[in-house]
Amino acid sequence: MEHDPTATTVPASRGATGAASGLVDPARTPGMGVTMHQLLKTLVDQHGTDLHLTTNSPPQIRIHGKMVPLQVPALGPKETKSLVYSVLTDVQKQRFEENLELDFSFGVKGMARFRANIFFQRGAIAGAFRTIPWEIRSFASLGLPPIAAQLCDKPRGLVLVTGPTGSGKSTTLAAMLDKINSERHEHIVTIEDPIEYLHSHKACLINQRELHADTKSFPRALRAVLRQDPDVVLIGEMRDLETIESALRIAETGHLTFGTLHTNSASQTINRIIDVFPPHQQSQVRAQLSLVLEGILCQALLPRANGQGRVLAMEILVPNSAIRNLIREDKVHQIYSAMQVGQMRYGMQTFNQSLGSLVATRQITRELALSMSSNPDELQEMLQRGAVGLQPTGTRASELTSTVRRK
Repeated sequence: MEHDPTATTVPASRGATGAASGLVDPARTPGMGVTMHQLLKTLVDQHGTDLHLTTNSPPQIRIHGKMVPLQVPALGPKETKSLVYSVLTDVQKQRFEENLELDFSFGVKGMARFRANIFFQRGAIAGAFRTIPWEIRSFASLGLPPIAAQLCDKPRGLVLVTGPTGSGKSTTLAAMLDKINSERHEHIVTIEDPIEYLHSHKACLINQRELHADTKSFPRALRAVLRQDPDVVLIGEMRDLETIESALRIAETGHLTFGTLHTNSASQTINRIIDVFPPHQQSQVRAQLSLVLEGILCQALLPRANGQGRVLAMEILVPNSAIRNLIREDKVHQIYSAMQVGQMRYGMQTFNQSLGSLVATRQITRELALSMSSNPDELQEMLQRGAVGLQPTGTRASELTSTVRRK
């Protein structure tokens, strides 16, 4: 979406405590209101991840995971509507007014791309805007584990990047796709809602399709993708039975397939995929998944011990023959044990092993690690005996979150 690069802005300070400065206060500048360009520039200059607009509150940005209000007056319903509508096309305005919520993305020249969700609350308009930098980071700059690069070399199969909202899934996937795009001579198709990172044609031909702009529905696009001669397919979100079923089918037919889920562990991811199907289909799906699954990267971003940004913790599952058999035989609860002993040979690690490594390298505090663990007693024992995971040294996940700090 084209924006006026000459719009008035004021350089923002870099402080991350208290109210964020850097915007002209319209109360002290007669006739001048806050513009969306100013707000987005402040978000980028402050290294924030998200901008939030709602009524009866000043605009707020999220910095290192915490909400910080800007030094401007609280917005009223007219101001929030004017700000939000300033980045919408006429078609988007119509769709928003029909559906009362809207996902979309846009770019501001010389600044960044943004993914947005706008909605109604208590009869007034509100919005959340997330930064998506133009640049796609390399594996080295993000500090992603070596297994992530190895998964990009797979000729076929299903690779899942999972985690809660804001854990950097889109950034990880963008880096993985960029590696494939740079090294392989194939055709990549992405189906996204909305398009986040923009990929250019490198060694690969890449086509990116956005819901509503390029296709009317995810299921329709997924049915058509096999007729588009793809080698690699990215499904922005495996959100329901139809998209999950399509992802399994695409992987099963010999394509390298990437997808995301909002799950917090490898075992939960497997159960989520299986449980979405009716009981009479689950045995077949377990067999199908056991054959096509190539890896699960389950990630979270945690505040650093020094307060400077966030660091990546990652659970890694790489299915060997034993794990494939456990999936097929409905013994998913035993996968955790197999992951614990699969570090050296397969590059696997549990979330507790990752947390233990981050504590051992003093990147996060022991207290935070124990609070984030789903099995703190096991983690406590691991820390006491020095049994930690294989978290890559120098993981720079603060850069991973600073690039999108997202999905």
